Amino acid sequence: MKSVLLIGLGRFGRHMAEKLLEEGNEVLGIDICEERVNDAMDMLTDAQIGDSTNELFIESLGVRNFDFCVVAIGDNFQSSLETTALLKDCGAQFVLSRANRDVHAKFL
Repeated sequence: MKSVLLIGLGRFGRHMAEKLLEEGNEVLGIDICEERVNDAMDMLTDAQIGDSTNELFIESLGVRNFDFCVVAIGDNFQSSLETTALLKDCGAQFVLSRANRDVHAKFL
């Protein structure tokens, strides 16, 4: 069993959460949208509302303690990029980030 930090609870993020949970992992889901967090709360190990581009918020999650982090933000390139960078800066062991286009993947 792995501990996973999943940031972004849209369609892609929820699908990732389902698959990770099916494999027996613990998943902490994060989203800035309260409605998305509430909708996913029952399926996740834990969930929080928060801004993943806020360094203090990311630090408060203790990202070093997760086996890996998934950035499933697809609708905002800048937020995805900032979140990925913050996770790495805060010592995340492994970061997997969603990229919608080739140019997005180059930056991540």
